[in-house]
Amino acid sequence: MSFSRRDLLRHFVASTFTSATMASLDEFALARSASTVVRLDQNENAYGPSPKAIEAMRTCLVSANRYPAGEYEELTERIARFQKIKPEQVTLGAGSREILRMALTAYLPVRKKLVLASPTFDAIAEFAQAAGANLVGVPLTKRSGHDLDAMLAVADASAGLIYICNPNNPTGSLTPRKDLEVFIGKLPPSAVILIDEAYHEYVGTSSDYASFIEHPLDDERVIVTRTFSKIHGLAGMRLGYAISSPQRSRELSANRLPWGVNVLAAHAAAAALEDGDYVRLCAERNRSDRQEFYNMVNARMMRQIDSLANFVLMNTGLPGAQVVEHFRKNKILLGRLVPQMDKYVRVSLGVPEEMREFWRVWDLLPSHEMPM
Repeated sequence: MSFSRRDLLRHFVASTFTSATMASLDEFALARSASTVVRLDQNENAYGPSPKAIEAMRTCLVSANRYPAGEYEELTERIARFQKIKPEQVTLGAGSREILRMALTAYLPVRKKLVLASPTFDAIAEFAQAAGANLVGVPLTKRSGHDLDAMLAVADASAGLIYICNPNNPTGSLTPRKDLEVFIGKLPPSAVILIDEAYHEYVGTSSDYASFIEHPLDDERVIVTRTFSKIHGLAGMRLGYAISSPQRSRELSANRLPWGVNVLAAHAAAAALEDGDYVRLCAERNRSDRQEFYNMVNARMMRQIDSLANFVLMNTGLPGAQVVEHFRKNKILLGRLVPQMDKYVRVSLGVPEEMREFWRVWDLLPSHEMPM
């Protein structure tokens, strides 16, 4: 018996999420996409948004002719309740990328510098370069964590903003919480610390990790960002938020694009927050998909950087540009190249069918010496 994409979508939205529905996630994700290109390049949730979020967007489509009215306030209050904080500590943005831009504008005046790891999520560095800010990138440690001692050495009184992505993108690696606390305690009083927790939900239980939202420091310099683009599956809707002190929130909001968050995104995000079962299901499925990817890497006698996110940085043993181009010609998109690690490629985890295609195309690469 065959099903149309519409049938699959209707069936999926109507179903109740239990562990028995995990296999249907693959069918749903494939049914959503009519593209022949396999997209493993942007660290998206390949299984899509929560059915509750989809229904919320469908319901509010009739209001698409109206500018936002009370949606921002309602979403802010929902986030505050969810995180057990005050609404005045929440700052909304069109993706966490806009939050980064807002922070840069607020805390990097002329002659101040941005201190960050290298490599890391490059959006804030691009904003800093465009603004003519002083950018100081510090190489990661041999274990792919933030080199906090080296960052501290360059974080003098001229440091306006310190950026920590944890887990880090593109490595997927973790910097231990206890080390971050010591690091923050030694930073100059004038430095603002922005901690990007875009991949928080994928980490799971780890003795080295604790969110700075759920387990905050008593330090008004700290701003923490989250996004609905990753595990919530709403990358195309563009919505993120920051948690900070009320004063920091006011400073960030002064640089916010008016009405930058669209109504559909606000409704979808509010519904997504209510669907904890879906978040847990996606996190569980991601762990399974990631382990299967490791198995395939090991079977080919290669190595990867162990990841606590929904992507893996893999040592190909070949120039990364050559590998990315090979996959592009075979209609598979891979992540951005990492200049500091020129034989690595970042692979976002797709649904099983997509990953089987990835490995089929991989095996078409010319034989080469395996990385040691």
